[in-house]
Amino acid sequence: MQEGGNAIDGAIATAICLTLLEPTGNGLGSDAFALVWVKDKLYGLNGSGYAPKKLNAELLQAKGIKDTMPDRGWEAVTVPGAPSAWAELHKRFGRLPFAQLFAPAIEYAEKGFPVSPVIAEFWAKGLDIFKKYETEPAFKGWFDLFAPSGKVPVAGELVKMPAFAKTFRLLAESYCEAYYRGEIAEEIIKFSDTTGGYFTKEDLAKYHAQWVEPISVNYRGYDVWEIPPNGHGIVALMALKILNGFSFEERESVSTYHKQIEAIKLAFTDGKKYVADARYMKTKVKDMLSEEYAATRRFLIGNEALQPLPGTPFSGGTVYLCTADNEGNMVSFIQSNFQGFGSGIVVPKYAISLNDRASGFSLDPTSDDYILPGKKPYHTIIPGFLTKGDEAVGPFGVMGGFMQPQGHVQVVTNTIDFMMNPQAALDAPRWQWTSGKRIEVESSVPADIVEGLRKKGHEVVVAEDTSGFGRGQIIWRKSKNVLAGATEPRADGTVAAW
Repeated sequence: MQEGGNAIDGAIATAICLTLLEPTGNGLGSDAFALVWVKDKLYGLNGSGYAPKKLNAELLQAKGIKDTMPDRGWEAVTVPGAPSAWAELHKRFGRLPFAQLFAPAIEYAEKGFPVSPVIAEFWAKGLDIFKKYETEPAFKGWFDLFAPSGKVPVAGELVKMPAFAKTFRLLAESYCEAYYRGEIAEEIIKFSDTTGGYFTKEDLAKYHAQWVEPISVNYRGYDVWEIPPNGHGIVALMALKILNGFSFEERESVSTYHKQIEAIKLAFTDGKKYVADARYMKTKVKDMLSEEYAATRRFLIGNEALQPLPGTPFSGGTVYLCTADNEGNMVSFIQSNFQGFGSGIVVPKYAISLNDRASGFSLDPTSDDYILPGKKPYHTIIPGFLTKGDEAVGPFGVMGGFMQPQGHVQVVTNTIDFMMNPQAALDAPRWQWTSGKRIEVESSVPADIVEGLRKKGHEVVVAEDTSGFGRGQIIWRKSKNVLAGATEPRADGTVAAW
């Protein structure tokens, strides 16, 4: 921005840097989604990939994989979408030369960057996860790049990764074409062929990130926006639609927690059943977000914790960032390998850490999310955006797998129902539903609320580790010339202003 770029340039440059600076949550083999506000209109970009042509349920069954998709190895990898998303964003809305956006990342790769505390912790956890794969050829690249000599960096250690710089330059020079239809694509295919992968030349060559129409619900006069399926942002919208029928007097009360938890349980149970690649969904988005359906789900919420079941509507590791500029442009951007470092497959010499998004597929043939070649899986990463009337309030997001829609609901209600400023909305104690009647709460949740929820039948676990409760960022427009930013206390985030 200081060099004449806009909020879109800033978001792309930051996303590129984060593949290097935060490899524990995303990488050059990630997917990405974006909501972009430009000239009083909101645009959606789906940068998620699809299953390779050769990956199907029959093949998996022949390998003994019958019930659950793997979350590591080649079977977990879909075609990465992030590089294409950067290019598409820039082509439509960027201002600076595309190659210029890679300059900071190249400098970090070659001159080094100090590892921040939370990332160092996640890096060490990654080593623990992948140790059992150390002798497998497909995983050798991960150890060479991220744990040379069997060691990972500690907080404050300066790390240089020149392999990233090589790939950054190729992407910059080719407008990311080299990734899908050039030198990098050839190396990905070669490595896939020699280590048991499933990629074909066609899988990469035909891929392009897609522009989509965002979806929304109105919550107490504000419109809350998400990317449509195959992402599960619709879960947050369904929960808010249910909560619209309740009123909340105070945040820190058993009644407020109970109703919010029950709404998320019902919405998530539906999401897990119905969300899939939109081309394969039998249930329509408009039906899932209808007033009539929200009312039927709201009716189920009583004084006791529910054992949630899906309803029948009338006939989804990560980094998040947001940017805004003085022209009114705003970007809500999320990028992810999914579970930590992702699949554990790293393309040698090019620093491409591949995602494990295929683990979002179902192996149940009756499921809308059943794995098929060329199909996109249920996706957990969701950027959020808030508007009021015809004006932008701003971008927001809370990353962290299945915590994401739950985090969105809590941030939105903190902001609208309880009038918290953006930093307070992120700082506030969080909860998350995990399954059945089981919920986890942060240790900062008051003890009387924990006990009150237990009396209502919730199986409450108080968690000391806050890393599983999401990591968010917010920018709200307070007036024409004033922006307010907030950063997650559970992460190594920052608010940078100029």
